[in-house]
Amino acid sequence: MLTGITFGQFIPGNSIFHRLDPRTKVICVLATAISIIIASKWYEFALLAALTMGLMFFSRLSARLFFGGLRSFWVLLAITFLVQVLFTPGEVLAGLGWLKVSREGLVAGGIIFIRLSLLILVASLLTLTTSPISLTAGLESLLTPLKRFGLPAHELAMMMTIALRFIPTLLAEAEIVIKAQQSRGARLNSGGIVKRAKSLLPLFVPLFAGALRRAEELAIAMEARCYRGGANRTRMNSLVFGLPDYITISVSLVILTGAAGLKFWRY
Repeated sequence: MLTGITFGQFIPGNSIFHRLDPRTKVICVLATAISIIIASKWYEFALLAALTMGLMFFSRLSARLFFGGLRSFWVLLAITFLVQVLFTPGEVLAGLGWLKVSREGLVAGGIIFIRLSLLILVASLLTLTTSPISLTAGLESLLTPLKRFGLPAHELAMMMTIALRFIPTLLAEAEIVIKAQQSRGARLNSGGIVKRAKSLLPLFVPLFAGALRRAEELAIAMEARCYRGGANRTRMNSLVFGLPDYITISVSLVILTGAAGLKFWRY
């Protein structure tokens, strides 16, 4: 039910994308995400979708893995699509009372649906091909210049990485809680949407309790290993840019520049 969500997981591999420097992957994903956000025309989304498919191909991971994780966000995608379709004013195509489907709403709903889907796929690409240690090192290196402004780069990078890696852990624990409730006779999948939502409320208490327990265990484990973030820490493997990294960053920046140019050219 919930364990199909792949966002936040890491799948080891030896593809071109796996071997890239983590900083390169973060820059590439950020540039692609910004390009997706500022895009507004169908041909722009078609080009960005082709780019995303290309990145997925170079990762050598199964397409079923990516789209299986995307399927887990169907509620979010459906809600955002329906909100745009029903509440965007324009030429009315169909209606029932105060609910009206407009042509402009269908266009806006399709755009937001494609945009969110591409963002989820691109973000999943980063976490699926980058180990937690590499991702932390890459984020810390990119945030290091901001230390002069008082930003705790190491602590912030560690916090973001732990938050990402906790997603599959919490989903697995939620799955366990749901199965435990169902084994005791709870009917979580019966009734309408409102009844199902109410039946899920009792799950939040054990879920939050388990999350707090895991967070405390992680903090104790880090303290037991004398972990001290930031101060004079060194790494066994230094991050070094190679030729594939420079090529990937250059292509990403060219795509971002092109998307931004098309955006401002229309205005």
